[in-house]
Amino acid sequence: MRTVYHEQLADLNRTLGDMCELTGATMEHATQALLQADLGVAEQLLADRERMSVFAAEAEDKAFKLLALQAPVAGELREVVSGFQIAADIDRMYELALHVAKVARLRHPEPALPEEVRGYFAEMGRLAVRLAHGAHGVLDTLDAEAALALGADDDAMDDLHRHLFSVLMDREWPHGVAAAVDVTLLGRYYERFADHAVAVGRRVVFQATGKTPEQLLQAAD
Repeated sequence: MRTVYHEQLADLNRTLGDMCELTGATMEHATQALLQADLGVAEQLLADRERMSVFAAEAEDKAFKLLALQAPVAGELREVVSGFQIAADIDRMYELALHVAKVARLRHPEPALPEEVRGYFAEMGRLAVRLAHGAHGVLDTLDAEAALALGADDDAMDDLHRHLFSVLMDREWPHGVAAAVDVTLLGRYYERFADHAVAVGRRVVFQATGKTPEQLLQAAD
């Protein structure tokens, strides 16, 4: 039994889970800043970015110690490498949340979003936060089924993103090019945030089962 190895891998996953929680909270508050044109919230998020750097450095240190001290081989090595990849996905999610805050700050004191699309972004923000919490949950439990289920919220996010474009492409769009560019970029930030959360889930599936999601589905068939 590789008890120490598994304990240290679980400790790495706890740090990755903490990164997910920070990312979810950041996206929640960034969405608030966006919807409410709240400059104070946006600036606070951008000032606090060092917190993620600390978590990321901690995760990297734990992963390197696993490599150096536990000499993982075969499947274990792939599990540790997955830890590095998960950290990169979460860090990207965090940066995307900060991009949302930056748009809110840039357009202040005016709201960045026209009224027609505010409902879309309220729902996209809700889904993004739920995905971040879901990623944290599967890192804690290594529940492959729950990890795969993150794809349902990603599909919902993709649907919202497509519908958002139907609004932008309407010939009657009255808000000009600058607003259209903002909405396009913001929609992309939320959509990519969801994609990275699903990538975390896919990597957790591998940690839990030693198989990719596609291999699991083939085995089920």
